[in-house]
Amino acid sequence: MASESHTTFTPTPFSFIEILKMIHTLFLFALLSSTSHAFVNDFCVANLKGPDGPSGYECKPPNTVTVDDFVFSGLVAGNTSGIFNAAVTPAFVTELPGVNGLGLSAARLDLAKGGLVPAHSHTASSEILIMVKGEITAGFITPGAVYQKTLKPGDVMVFPQGLLHFQVNSGKGKATAFLAFSNPSPGAQLLDLLLFGNNLPSEFISQITLLDYAQVKKLKPRFGGRG
Repeated sequence: MASESHTTFTPTPFSFIEILKMIHTLFLFALLSSTSHAFVNDFCVANLKGPDGPSGYECKPPNTVTVDDFVFSGLVAGNTSGIFNAAVTPAFVTELPGVNGLGLSAARLDLAKGGLVPAHSHTASSEILIMVKGEITAGFITPGAVYQKTLKPGDVMVFPQGLLHFQVNSGKGKATAFLAFSNPSPGAQLLDLLLFGNNLPSEFISQITLLDYAQVKKLKPRFGGRG
């Protein structure tokens, strides 16, 4: 009686190239899975009466969409009499519902003489600044370097997502620029507001920032903070 033969299966290890191909395939699948409504349909005009979720607003019914959903006429000079002598006039999804799901938005920046936008970041968006009038010294900060440039009309500067950046009017008059963002709702986190617009004790903020206690105490009321 012939004995049965058994074949042992030894799995063949994947090559480095094959692993890269699998990672690439998984990445594309994840990207397509997270695609917004705007890529499934021609557009997805925001229904501003509903909630704003991680993927944006829900779409308005197509029969309620008008051309005005794709037009914003308010990108005009703003009031620069505030604490920073600056005005940012947004054309985000709340002003321009047609950008919902498209991954972009815009704004106008006006700086009075000596005005500035202090160090801030956009955790969900990169930013492009297009100089129109005057002179602005702008830059962004990384753990190892500061990238700073004095910009004049015709200059364009990009600020990578999540990095602290700033804009200061370094000219002799008013300055104007237009901004573009890679998110319909870019949001902003101002460092000064985070530090001084809270109810942490001034002594504690002085300790964790190495700032003078008297200066912290003075700045807190200016940003609506207490303590």
